[in-house]
Amino acid sequence: MYFFALICLLFIGYLIYIRYFPIKGIPCIDMQQLSENKTNVKVDIRDYNDSSKGAIADSILMPVAYLRRYHNQIPSKQIYLIASDKIERNLATRILKQKGYQVIGYTITKCQCPREANEII
Repeated sequence: MYFFALICLLFIGYLIYIRYFPIKGIPCIDMQQLSENKTNVKVDIRDYNDSSKGAIADSILMPVAYLRRYHNQIPSKQIYLIASDKIERNLATRILKQKGYQVIGYTITKCQCPREANEII
């Protein structure tokens, strides 16, 4: 019985880690710098409802739920992420790193914190 409880606690801890624990070393880039960069691939991982309201030019629209299935449609292994919150960013970064992609930077469109644009997480 204790063994089963321990396995359940470890599983729940793992799920919390994947979703909420940030990945270090990926810089946050503001939207203006991202729109000026025409050479690298930008992947918009926001939900279709969010991305249709504020479309980003020259970006590939692929919500987080579709990354595991359609990651092979991303033309480059070095990408920038456009996310609506930190949880989306964490999940997408972990999925893409498992698939062999290198996330160069990210931007969060609903960013309330002005200092986050200069922060490396």
